[in-house]
Amino acid sequence: IPDGFSTPWKLVFSTHLHGESFTKMVSGLMHHGPTLLLIKDTKGHVFGGYASHTWEIKPQFQGDSRCFLFSVFPTLRVYTATGYNEHFMYLNQHQQTMPNGLGMGGQHDYFGLWLDSDFGRGHSRAHPKCTTFGSPQLSGDEDFTLDSVEVWAVGKPPQPPEDEEEEGKKSILVVDPEVQAMMELTGKTLHSEGFRELEEDLD
Repeated sequence: IPDGFSTPWKLVFSTHLHGESFTKMVSGLMHHGPTLLLIKDTKGHVFGGYASHTWEIKPQFQGDSRCFLFSVFPTLRVYTATGYNEHFMYLNQHQQTMPNGLGMGGQHDYFGLWLDSDFGRGHSRAHPKCTTFGSPQLSGDEDFTLDSVEVWAVGKPPQPPEDEEEEGKKSILVVDPEVQAMMELTGKTLHSEGFRELEEDLD
């Protein structure tokens, strides 16, 4: 993650805290600046993506070459922009003719990472690799079922976010050493605001 965006992290959405709601996840994504999306599927694969700026709901692709995809388990790896296209970020909902959901890399119906607005389902389609990030299939199955999702605000927000204090289950960042190792590879410590709150809840 770029040095200028590695400010203290804040957990802005978690399925364990906020439930399985695409609308609530979108609320966590928006107005918080750069975010890290962390996903665990029912096959046990852990993966996600880094968005370089605040998400916007619109039919066009957005973002820039600072975006990347990553896998944590079973393989720890970061996949950066290839320069092939600029399909870094996509977010849309309530549309009749365009895909409704969140995507990173690739193209419509063949995203490197896709979460459907019908929350709970997604895909990672790479034949053989995602054109935008050069990533392989990140999920256990090409079409996967979500186990849990977290969104972390990792940069300076365009406006001060409203603080939320809720108790819940352990964060993926708390219980998964592979995730912690991936964060260390990016040069980011885990002493974030949201992380500390979760630790306090667990005491």
